[in-house]
Parts: sequence; C-alpha cells; structure tokens
Amino acid sequence: MRKRGFEVISSYSGRGIRLPRRSTARSAGYDIEAAEDVTIPPLGVGKVPTGLKAYMTDDEYLSIHIRSGISFRHCLSLVNDTGIIDADYYNNPDNEGHIIIGIINLSREPVTIRKGDRVAQGIFSRYLTTDDDEASEDRKGGFGSTGI
Repeated sequence: MRKRGFEVISSYSGRGIRLPRRSTARSAGYDIEAAEDVTIPPLGVGKVPTGLKAYMTDDEYLSIHIRSGISFRHCLSLVNDTGIIDADYYNNPDNEGHIIIGIINLSREPVTIRKGDRVAQGIFSRYLTTDDDEASEDRKGGFGSTGI
C-alpha cells in the first residue's frame, strides 16, 4: 500500500516534470521545482505551478516552505509563510490537487523563476486532533476551498 509521495498531474504529463527528491540523506524536505517560467513583479505576487500533486495518509499533511537560497538571493517569500497541503486535496475535482506555490517578491526588481528552478521544499508531517473533533465534511473543491 502506498503511504506518501508525489505524482505529476495529468495536464503536465509528458512535459518533463521531475518528482521531488531530497538532496541528502538527512534532508527533511523534498525539493520542488517550478513547472513553468514565471516572472514576479516588484513588490508583487506570482503563482508558480509545480505540475505536481501529493498523496499521503489521512492523518498527514505536506508543509511547503520556500528554499532559503532562492529566498536570500532574490528577496522572495511565500505569500502565506507556510503552505499546507491537506491529504484530501489530492485528486480534488477542481484541479486534481495541483500544488501551486504563491510567492511574493519583496524586492524592487522583477524576478523570473525558470522551469526547473527549485523554489520550495515539502515536508510530510503527522497531525493530532482534539478529543471533541467533529470534522466530517468532504472537500468539495481545490485551492482555498475550505475557507469558503
């Protein structure tokens, strides 16, 4: 039985998308690459498609963090500080679970991210629930759908 991992979403199949890998034996994060070129304007926000989705067990999530190298070199940060990919985001009907990285450019120059640039890292983690947790709804959509 599969526990956790990454897959290429159908609309990016055959487009040279590489599955995330850890760089060293003790790295916590799986390096995630951009699937397309994206230019982020000065003091603006860009959506960087990865062409990926992630599967995991029901009591896990994937946290997304910006890679320190690209952050320091170009003054970039994640729009939401840390992205959270829930287990039920996988294969949702809106976007198949496509992981899209929201990046803010804090510099006064445009920054172009190229296809294949390692922009983020994903770390799988388990979470706990409270004794009185009653969440029972199924996800109805994709990106941002649980806040509607």
